[in-house]
Amino acid sequence: MDTLGARQRSKRMALVRGKDTKPELLVRRLVHGLGYRYRLHRRDLPGTPDLVFPARRRVIFVHGCFWHRHIDGALARLPKSRIDFWLPKLEGNVERDARNLHELRKLGWGVMTIWECQLSDTARVVSRIKRFLDA
Repeated sequence: MDTLGARQRSKRMALVRGKDTKPELLVRRLVHGLGYRYRLHRRDLPGTPDLVFPARRRVIFVHGCFWHRHIDGALARLPKSRIDFWLPKLEGNVERDARNLHELRKLGWGVMTIWECQLSDTARVVSRIKRFLDA
């Protein structure tokens, strides 16, 4: 890749946020609208969950399909260039997510993952959240 293309991609990737993403903000609005209260990004828990419900011992992760390799997600495709860079990075994210999920469950936390692509059906997401938090 030429240096101009590399610089453009670098600028684009620098804009990717880890917190307060559009999908996460949407889930937060839905959860708040349902009357549930939560904490954000508790760093003392494995994986720093996006939403934490301490009294219920439940956490919700809002994952981007690309970054976390959602198998059923249309946005989980691999980039066309630099596969040797991207594949290990994205597979590492999947492995880390699995470790964090295992650790949280071992600590007695219920875990829910909401994928970016699922947010197009908000009624279904709301139903899943209510079932999860009321269990």
